[in-house]
Amino acid sequence: MTRVVSIYLPDLPTDRIRRADPTIAPEQAIAVIARSGSKRWVSAADAAARKAGVHVGMPAAKAQALFRGLMLVDADPATDAAALERITLWALTLYSPVVAVDGIDGIVMDTEGADHLQGGELPMVTRIANQFLARKLTARVAVADTWGAAHACARAISRETVIVPIGETVCAVEKLPISLLRLPGAVVSDLRTLGFQTIGELANTPRAPLTLRFGPEIGRRLDQMFGRVSEPIDPIRTAELIEVSRAFAEPIGAAETIDKYVGGLVVQLIEELQRLGLGVRRADLIVEKVDGTRQAIRAGTVKPVRDVAWLTKLFRDRTEKIEPGFGIEKLTLVAVIVEPLEERQKSSLLVEDEVTDVTPLIDIYGNRGQRVYRVAPVASDVPERSVQRIDPAADPVEVTWARHWRRPVRLLARPELIEAIALLPDRPPVSITWRGKRRKVKRADGPERIFGEWWQRDAEMEAVRDYFVIEDEAGERLWVFRSGDGIDPGTGSHRWFCHGIFA
Repeated sequence: MTRVVSIYLPDLPTDRIRRADPTIAPEQAIAVIARSGSKRWVSAADAAARKAGVHVGMPAAKAQALFRGLMLVDADPATDAAALERITLWALTLYSPVVAVDGIDGIVMDTEGADHLQGGELPMVTRIANQFLARKLTARVAVADTWGAAHACARAISRETVIVPIGETVCAVEKLPISLLRLPGAVVSDLRTLGFQTIGELANTPRAPLTLRFGPEIGRRLDQMFGRVSEPIDPIRTAELIEVSRAFAEPIGAAETIDKYVGGLVVQLIEELQRLGLGVRRADLIVEKVDGTRQAIRAGTVKPVRDVAWLTKLFRDRTEKIEPGFGIEKLTLVAVIVEPLEERQKSSLLVEDEVTDVTPLIDIYGNRGQRVYRVAPVASDVPERSVQRIDPAADPVEVTWARHWRRPVRLLARPELIEAIALLPDRPPVSITWRGKRRKVKRADGPERIFGEWWQRDAEMEAVRDYFVIEDEAGERLWVFRSGDGIDPGTGSHRWFCHGIFA
């Protein structure tokens, strides 16, 4: 079943201002001031300003008098709209083939086709919220059965995420204010005058009198919210996005016919990319059906390509997921991510060098929703920071880093606490208890002292670890360390940990 994600950006104007001027202190309160004739009023306020009592709609003079250190910035709706479009295009490359701008402060997307977000809705929305936070953007993320329900819930919550269970739309929205129904402001004001406060009250009122007085808009919004009428999401498109499409006078539905036209669209797209000297990294196939609904399929590659046969195969491997319903009236193929791709001259036409290319295998696993990556070294003494995940097709990473001590073949995901008996400050343990098993140490080598990276974190200014390679009675060798130098408590807790296993 299709699920809809709504991303609400309540502080978009103030977040944009902070991103544009990094010198603004984090604790500085900001209010955006709009003008209406001679009147000046607050159109947006960040969390610090709201905490001080500033709210949207407040006269600018009152807000300034209320909070002396308040920073006032003139509203710039055009710049905010452009920023929202850029953010939406960024979301298009990451999350789903069907992403659109939702009003002036949000993004909406259909989660179907977003294979890389598998793992459950909770990890998905948490990841989205964290990625927006990493870009210094405040976000509220909601998942629901319909666009209207997700839109309303994202704007009603005070926490980062909310998930409305399938089929629970009525319970989730019935107590929400009617202002979240996406109705014109004048209609909302008139409804409040008549005594309506919540969506549930409006939904339980006979439809005919409302339609007679306000027209069909109220009924349409209620039907869309409760899923009685479909509300397709029109994906964002810009002049920079390369796309080709094919409309059909008679709807199609047979798998062979769909594959035929998908192959034709791939040829057209590759021709356009070749003309521009580009290769495709990610492409979306948008399927528009007779009933107004859309379905999307996304295919990606680890390197830019212009191989018609390969791109066609990636899509045809997944066209079986297309549900034509009453028929398909249009197919659109969009190159979402492109990169420069130059033709390479072979060194010789007489003999072809045998080069093992694993990128097709990576593409297959990646399009199945698997996470594929390589591990590369990082110049760091701290073991858990000495490796990083990189793109599987990235160029080799050359790091010159002296290693005078042996390292375990398996590094644990995080150091595990152990019980150890040892003489301080620099003697190895004579016995340890790890994962419930007591081990007597027969041989040991060390210590290897590793200091904290104070230039990354102030808390590591005095931090110390003493590592030992130990071997137990069974011949198993472990990599253990003591937190601290064994003398000064300020250097660490003096507790022992196991961090790796040798071959």
